[in-house]
Amino acid sequence: MTDSSSEKKSEKSPKMSSGSRNLLLLGLGATFITLLFTVITLKIYHDSGDIYLDRSRPGFLPKTEEAEQDKDDTDYELSDSGAITGEVLDEYLENLVKELDRLNDFSEPFGSKPLSDESLGI
Repeated sequence: MTDSSSEKKSEKSPKMSSGSRNLLLLGLGATFITLLFTVITLKIYHDSGDIYLDRSRPGFLPKTEEAEQDKDDTDYELSDSGAITGEVLDEYLENLVKELDRLNDFSEPFGSKPLSDESLGI
């Protein structure tokens, strides 16, 4: 009796039950569909240009040739390298005073005008 019962157990061991097979197929199918939709969504996200709206992550900034440079004469950039001289400080303070005057011209600092497109330079 022990020989026949051990033979029956060994015959059933390698077989996978239909429930296990269905669960495996369901998992593989769900993984495939998830990957497919992720690729499609990222393709649409990139092609629409919305990928460049996330400026908080440096890896998603537009390439140099894709970026538009709209610099006005009102923009001032302090050099990030070089010596700090009296001329550089005077130029910085002059531009700082101009910006502070522009900000102080708002009659209602908590109104909608400081956040207008013109005020923000958009």
